[in-house]
Amino acid sequence: MLTLTSDIRTPYHRLRAGVKLAALCVATVALFWLDSVPGMAAGLAAVAALYLVPGWRFLREGVALLKPVWFFVALVVVWHAVMGQTMAGLIIALRLIAAVALANLVTMTTRFDDLTDVVMWLLTPLRKLGVNTAPLGFAIVLVVRFIPVLMDKAHKLIDAWRARSARRVGWQIALPITLIAIDDAEHVAEALRARGGLAPPQDQ
Repeated sequence: MLTLTSDIRTPYHRLRAGVKLAALCVATVALFWLDSVPGMAAGLAAVAALYLVPGWRFLREGVALLKPVWFFVALVVVWHAVMGQTMAGLIIALRLIAAVALANLVTMTTRFDDLTDVVMWLLTPLRKLGVNTAPLGFAIVLVVRFIPVLMDKAHKLIDAWRARSARRVGWQIALPITLIAIDDAEHVAEALRARGGLAPPQDQ
């Protein structure tokens, strides 16, 4: 989710990351106060209106990014229907869609570096106590950057397997992917050591 940056410029891009994250927290808590289908439908409509501010193209992009959520939405609705709690299932499903859409809206309109800066600012009290928080900030960036790279290499490995075998791809590629991840991690560690490691940030 943290990498869902949109190329479409919106009025939300001008807002500070901290302000948007704080608003996201408040809005998400407000969603849990809505305990009726009409109320949740109105909340979801309000989220859709936020997406409509930049235009229909941005709304369509936001809807497309909700694709991974639909399976869980269907699962929640079916489960509660079987349990005889259809209305409760609909409320949870609408709340799930609205909450994820709000989170996507923030990440789509905020640079990842700005999000990381907010996290590091929140960790300022720890730095005052002498804790080096630089590794945490670097770890956040590293994980997010590594995921798409590792997935790309995994897809290439799967394609190579399919080109050489008629059997379905299975557990056999787990070890090669693990070795690739370890090799990449070693290269990053060597690069860090060459640059002097992770020094704690200097307070201004």
